Amino acid sequence: MGSMAAELTQKGIDEFGREFWETHVDTVNKYWEIISQYCDTIGLGGKVVKIYQDGMVADGEIAIKIMEDSIKAGSKNYEIISRLVKRGAIIVQTEDISMVKKELEMLKLIPSSGPLIMKLIRIIRFKISRSKLLNQRDEYIAGRISATLGPNETGIIFLGAYHNILDKLPKDIRINEQKEIHKVREYQKLLPFYAIKKQRFEELSQYLIKPIVSK
Repeated sequence: MGSMAAELTQKGIDEFGREFWETHVDTVNKYWEIISQYCDTIGLGGKVVKIYQDGMVADGEIAIKIMEDSIKAGSKNYEIISRLVKRGAIIVQTEDISMVKKELEMLKLIPSSGPLIMKLIRIIRFKISRSKLLNQRDEYIAGRISATLGPNETGIIFLGAYHNILDKLPKDIRINEQKEIHKVREYQKLLPFYAIKKQRFEELSQYLIKPIVSK
């Protein structure tokens, strides 16, 4: 979340308590370690490998600059991408900048909405608008993959759990999902209810940090 990260971290601590929040952050960090270890095992030699990244609105030198700035801001996602690029992978413009900016602008309005009732109104408006916008973004992403991923090429895509592009991709693209998106999504949804859904939450936590076995 870039410049919003510190504020969101503090809100997480305020909402859930420091001990639980630190446990959650540890799970997320271990999840990215697992993804990182798996990506390091992907054989790139002689293959054309293209990277499609959530929020990536450019390619070429601008994409590399976005990647470098994100790494400086602490992004484990982009650290993985950086290593893939050094091994020959290519970053592809994945999203339309106007759609990404629109969602970010809506999100930024929530913390500065003033009284609680105004924040709740902003959140409701955001959720209603975001659902439609996210579907538009998914259609665009699927279109970009279809247009840029050639025969015998490999694509690696990093997307947030609430994206839904699998059924939008051409049927001739073979998909290998490394972490089941519905389980990642369920983990996120259970965060506010971890105290009453403790067993399921812990099961999902263990799933997230389970090593990926190559298929």
